[in-house]
Amino acid sequence: MAKKTAATASQLVHIQAPGMVGSSLSKAQKEFNRLTKRIQKLEQDVADFRAAADRLRQRVQTEYRPLQTQHNDQRAALVRHLDRAHDTYKLTKTERAKIVDLIVQGCHDLPDRGYTDLQPILDKYAPPLSEEAGAEADLQISEMMKQLYTQQFGIEFDPAVDVSTKEKFGVYVEQKLAEQEAEYVRQEEEQAARRAQRKKSPKQQAAEAKKQAEEKNITKSVRTLYMDLVKALHPDREPDEAEKARKTVLLQKVTAAYEANELLTLLRLQLELQHIDQSHLENLAEDQLSYYNKLLREQARELDQAMYEEQLNVSDFSGQPYYMLSTAAALDYDYQRQKLLLEAKIRQLAANVLAFEHDPAALKAFLKAYRIPKAGPGALFRPL
Repeated sequence: MAKKTAATASQLVHIQAPGMVGSSLSKAQKEFNRLTKRIQKLEQDVADFRAAADRLRQRVQTEYRPLQTQHNDQRAALVRHLDRAHDTYKLTKTERAKIVDLIVQGCHDLPDRGYTDLQPILDKYAPPLSEEAGAEADLQISEMMKQLYTQQFGIEFDPAVDVSTKEKFGVYVEQKLAEQEAEYVRQEEEQAARRAQRKKSPKQQAAEAKKQAEEKNITKSVRTLYMDLVKALHPDREPDEAEKARKTVLLQKVTAAYEANELLTLLRLQLELQHIDQSHLENLAEDQLSYYNKLLREQARELDQAMYEEQLNVSDFSGQPYYMLSTAAALDYDYQRQKLLLEAKIRQLAANVLAFEHDPAALKAFLKAYRIPKAGPGALFRPL
């Protein structure tokens, strides 16, 4: 479905209950009202979420990225001071081990972030792996990835195939996934051919004919609305230039709604132009309402899908699960929370660096409270 920006105060298309005593809305009328109300809410939710996502991306670039740079500056300053302290301060063996852990495990990413002067310090405490050790590490990672892809995608790895490097592994996986996709398409085509060859029962034929008739009537219903609006809005028939420009914009909206099968948008425009009124909606035949409700259900499903795709886009950008940031309010709240946490980290690091430079006792107190994480499953990356 094409992206659309919902009007913030779009007219609610609603069938009012009859005024006569003892009368009420039919089941189809109630469904129509429920769907139009739900679609209006979904349109607003999608529009609000997109606006919040745009704000998030802008604030990350203008506010958060500079804070990340400040954070990394403080981390780099800490590494330099810890290195000097390791060589010059009177420290115990345990304290020196903690300094090594803080440098190697907590700040190993800094050279890749532009702090290349720290690489000799990191190499000093964690010398580069030998060729044999590096090959062994690559092999272990390869085995782990093989298990993961076998479980997730059902890929069976040929023992004779060399997937010991990231590049070789990627080529092999892409080949296997392509083979799986080709096999899936082949099976689907075979099943479709078998279904086409089967003789349909009278009941199946009647159901198919009914479905085709309904789809035809639905298409006809939408086209009737569309043509009515096109006739009313055709700008070539308007002598006034200002009104002609207004009708041109409205006609573009009508055409976009028609091409997207957005029945509710067409109905709103009809109400706005006073081409239908409430009595028209209240007197719609049940079969006509049935066609309308099917279109409205499809429009609601498309809006649900649009929201899900927006959430996935933000998830890709933020690195957080999409269900953690499912609303505009959640986006704004989470950004503010992350920003406050990062600012607190910067202040704490700056205070530590200043204290450690002027008071070895402050460093010793910090190292006494610090605990080296135990080996085993856990965070692969734990920056300070």
